[in-house]
Amino acid sequence: MKTIAKLLGVSVIVGALAVAQAQAQGGPRGRGGAGWGAGGQYGRMYDTNTVATLKGEVVSVEKFTPTNAMSSGVHLQLKTDAETISVHLGPNWYLDNQDVQIEAKDKIEVTGSKITFQGKPAIIAAQVKRGNEVLALRDENGFPRWAGWRRR
Repeated sequence: MKTIAKLLGVSVIVGALAVAQAQAQGGPRGRGGAGWGAGGQYGRMYDTNTVATLKGEVVSVEKFTPTNAMSSGVHLQLKTDAETISVHLGPNWYLDNQDVQIEAKDKIEVTGSKITFQGKPAIIAAQVKRGNEVLALRDENGFPRWAGWRRR
């Protein structure tokens, strides 16, 4: 009987740790496999066929939540010569831990996938350059750097 109780206790702890790790990594929350991972609905919006590079000045940097089931993320408004466009960077928890912090009035170069998000043009950023500094967000295939642990 004690062995069954111990196994049950260990199973509960392992399950709780798995859920906590998925949430800490911005993984699936709620129904439908939503989240910041490459396989979620939002992550699948990145299209290597629509990759473009834009230069401009950051108008604002804000937190946002792409879908209800996701943790908060960061996007910025980039004013180029042609337009002002929303640039989606990634999950807040990941960006808070990067050496490069983008701020309003920064002159930057963004490379990423041009998409339509909520009926408006946007870019899911793979890389942001500010002077000699580079904020790497995705690899050449659009795979998020914050989800890299899944590739091992």
